[in-house]
Amino acid sequence: MDAAPAEHAPGDYAESRTIAIPDDPAAVPDAVAALQPTPEWWLALPKGARLVGLVVSRADMPSIVSQREALARFGVPIEGFRHPAPETGETWEERLARLFGRLGAGDVVVVTDVKALGRDAHEETRTVAELRRRSVIVKVLDRG
Repeated sequence: MDAAPAEHAPGDYAESRTIAIPDDPAAVPDAVAALQPTPEWWLALPKGARLVGLVVSRADMPSIVSQREALARFGVPIEGFRHPAPETGETWEERLARLFGRLGAGDVVVVTDVKALGRDAHEETRTVAELRRRSVIVKVLDRG
């Protein structure tokens, strides 16, 4: 039996090589410099978007005060800040549903740590996916 001709995936045609980047930032080519993230990019918001800070009170999270200070440094408006509700018997899903109900497409949720979005990696991933599905942008300040 003859072997079928091999089909190539698009990645098979990609070439890779090392590119020397100069130590002096002034000598970096404009095309490479343009790829570097800038503070303006990080702070960008869709027109009319609300900037919403999310603070979570849990043992594995920074203190409420430090989360609030980090959000304020980023530019999240703090007026009207309410401390997180104490444990009320609400499930995590019920709390998320309440959060989702307050957000609209284009809003930007800012958290200090991705742990604010779930109690484990699975919940964090599900929460981010649901926010993206609703066209809500998520910004995590401490990307560790």
